[in-house]
Amino acid sequence: MANMREIRTRMKSIQDTMKITNAMYLISSSKLKQARKKLDNTMPYFNALRETIADILEHLPYDTSYKYIDDGKNQISDDEKKRLYIVMTADKGLAGAYNHNVLKMTEENLKKGKNNYIFMIGQMGRNYFNRRNILIDCEYLYVAQNPTLMRTRPIAENVVDLYDANEIDEAYIVFNKMINSMSCECETIKILPLERSTFEKHKGKYNMEATFSPSPKAVLKNIVPNYVKGIIYCALVEAFSSEQNSRMTAMESATNNAKEMLQDLSLAYNRARQAAITQEITEIVAGANSLNVN
Repeated sequence: MANMREIRTRMKSIQDTMKITNAMYLISSSKLKQARKKLDNTMPYFNALRETIADILEHLPYDTSYKYIDDGKNQISDDEKKRLYIVMTADKGLAGAYNHNVLKMTEENLKKGKNNYIFMIGQMGRNYFNRRNILIDCEYLYVAQNPTLMRTRPIAENVVDLYDANEIDEAYIVFNKMINSMSCECETIKILPLERSTFEKHKGKYNMEATFSPSPKAVLKNIVPNYVKGIIYCALVEAFSSEQNSRMTAMESATNNAKEMLQDLSLAYNRARQAAITQEITEIVAGANSLNVN
């Protein structure tokens, strides 16, 4: 059994660690509230943008090909398709399986074809792929910890430019999405080309009297970049919220484990102290008995 000094030292170390985990839990809780508020403030605009695109698609016939719309007429095989993946990880760990889930799903997506592009957000993903000698085409620093529309704009512009130049056939986002306050799951969503099913609305809800100048196709061409920016921004905020939620869960679990360890060590300390007291009493009694004998 360890002596009392060793137990006290270990208890002090655990108490200091518990203060850190508890502080990280509170910080993540505050950041989560701020991120959700930011998303709630911007969602009305992007919802209106999505409804506008739905109205435009309703005015575009199905038998005509459009660059930004997936009409099912693309004859490129899955192996030959050029895919772009925007991978959203965190800049630091201590968030449970948050980063692992995104990286695992990304590796699964990369197996679908050989012509892949990777836009990396977050230091954890960057370090992971560099260790495995996987080429990263573009890196965006400091975006994961503070997602803003200004930082989202260059990402969206690069994606749209590559798509317009036929450098890529499809663009996806790989990120963690919050399901509720207790859990999140990794998702891969397609952002280009647009799929009509994504914008389906209830019958009779479309604004059939809307007019678009100079044409619905021209309006769609100008509105798609803003939509892509909105989708990426929403995904960034969702990923940031999921990161804070995962870190809160991990830090709460670490704090609870520390409390359990302290209880066990406290019991071991009391036992060691009792054993030391008993030993001292035994030695005193033995000494007194030896004096009496003499």
